[in-house]
Amino acid sequence: MKKPIVKIALAASLTFSAFGTQAVLAKPTKTEQSQPYKVFDHKIIHKINADNIYKNIDYLAKVPRVAGTKEEYNAVQFIKKQFKSYGYDVEIQPFTFIGYTSPSSLELSVEGFTEKLNPSEFTYTPSGDVTGEIVLAGLGKKEELAGVDLTGKIALIKRGEISFGEKVLNAAAAGAAGVIIYNNEEGALNGTLGEVSDHYVPTVALTKAEGEAVAAYVQNKAASASLKVEGAVTEERQSHNVIATKKPTNKKKANNDVIVVGAHHDSVELAPGANDDASGTATTLELARVLKNLPTDTEIRFITFGAEELGLIGSQYYVDNLPESELNRIIANFNLDMVGSRDAGDLVMNTVDGKPNLVTELAQASSKRLNGVPTPYAEGGRSDHVPFGEAGIPAALFIHEPVEPWYHTPEDTIDKISKEKLQDVAEIVGTAIYDRARFDHMGPKDKKVKVKKEKNKELYHNKSIK
Repeated sequence: MKKPIVKIALAASLTFSAFGTQAVLAKPTKTEQSQPYKVFDHKIIHKINADNIYKNIDYLAKVPRVAGTKEEYNAVQFIKKQFKSYGYDVEIQPFTFIGYTSPSSLELSVEGFTEKLNPSEFTYTPSGDVTGEIVLAGLGKKEELAGVDLTGKIALIKRGEISFGEKVLNAAAAGAAGVIIYNNEEGALNGTLGEVSDHYVPTVALTKAEGEAVAAYVQNKAASASLKVEGAVTEERQSHNVIATKKPTNKKKANNDVIVVGAHHDSVELAPGANDDASGTATTLELARVLKNLPTDTEIRFITFGAEELGLIGSQYYVDNLPESELNRIIANFNLDMVGSRDAGDLVMNTVDGKPNLVTELAQASSKRLNGVPTPYAEGGRSDHVPFGEAGIPAALFIHEPVEPWYHTPEDTIDKISKEKLQDVAEIVGTAIYDRARFDHMGPKDKKVKVKKEKNKELYHNKSIK
């Protein structure tokens, strides 16, 4: 069967996100005494070994694992090997997407302007070498450019009100050969045009000070600029999901239910991704090892997803390609994303609609038994639980909030990982899963509520585009 191309869905903004929200629901107000462990808890917590998780993080985080690269594929093969060493049959699920390579160089100069300019990139800008008169184009809104002939010119646009992608498309529609967007606040401007488009023109970013200086320079004087973007490439690429399945141990007593536990194995450019998300991947591997030979009446699927950082592509592909009968079997999705940083905050859960579900109920019960307080939950997306939640499957993201200062940076390295946090998350999630998957479980019952897909795309990781 021909594999469909999955287009990248990107975030609209980081100004409001799951990673910045406070967990406001079900938050404990005081420390309580831990509840007595259940017998089955010991079967999990005595087997979990944080050193195993740490070692797998260390291996995965040697280099960045950008989706569609050989480094990501090497991670896929490592994960497959680990699953197989625990005794699993492993499925590698390939999928294709439209990938992007950032420019290798950017150049910008303005005729007669003596101050040095240091342009930065926008993700999805095309390559190009253009020269033309700079024209002040306000915020780049359609109404501002109505009747303005930008043919062959370079539009100088201020950040704000509409997305970067809209600004570029509006300028291009008016004939612009290139676009410069400058910041409306202090600091560097690192953004994305949102998605691939054949209608984009070469685009670069300037700081607020640089942009205002150029704007003042060309306010009453015609000036030509040269804008050059080299090495930007848009192409079809391939990534993979890795799936290991634990079947019920007794066919006669088996139910028809499936629990999915997983994480994403890719990282962003330049970031080794020790916490984001080698921590979740390695914890998934450890849970697969621990649960492999325990008696269960429920099928458990351990999945690591590719291309999460580019818009939840792997998890969306997995959910979209399951037949309805299979989707209906999945009663829970435990999503582990960034679960080991020593410098992040406390463990919380995020659900797509902010409401409790089977996953939050199971995990709150287990965390109360183990730690004396239930793990709080709140509304939040931007990770691989979103496609499951939108399909009506009880799903939750496990993450520490607030996130560490080096989120999505080259400093996301193994030395920042806390074994104590890894052990804690693995115990909470492992006992929660086993509470529901073991024979004769008495845990909460699943309730499926279909969640409307978000149109503002704030459910995805990415740079700000507003």
